[in-house]
Amino acid sequence: MKKTLAIAALGVLGAGLLAGGALAQEGTFVRKGKELIVLSVRDGKLYCTRASDGFEMCNGMTRQPDGTWKGRNMRHPAMPRFMKFNGTVTFTDSGLNIRGCALGICKGEDWRAQ
Repeated sequence: MKKTLAIAALGVLGAGLLAGGALAQEGTFVRKGKELIVLSVRDGKLYCTRASDGFEMCNGMTRQPDGTWKGRNMRHPAMPRFMKFNGTVTFTDSGLNIRGCALGICKGEDWRAQ
């Protein structure tokens, strides 16, 4: 009985640590020095939503084994809504780097954690 409880406790602790890793990447970031972007993880997917109008940029990126997040449905607020990009989000000590590519052309931005 004690062994079963100990194993169950370790399982709960491990699940909490995994969830904590995803939650540590949630929060508010500043884009272009003024735009607030709220990052959230829902159902294991990363979303990057502009606070001012709800525009979604990341559209459900998936966490990779190396800790980055990748997706094929990233959108840029300055581009037409039908355009989608392959994107990558990499977290840094001060925030994150977000990069999108289409037709071999890639552009990136650094967002500061608030």
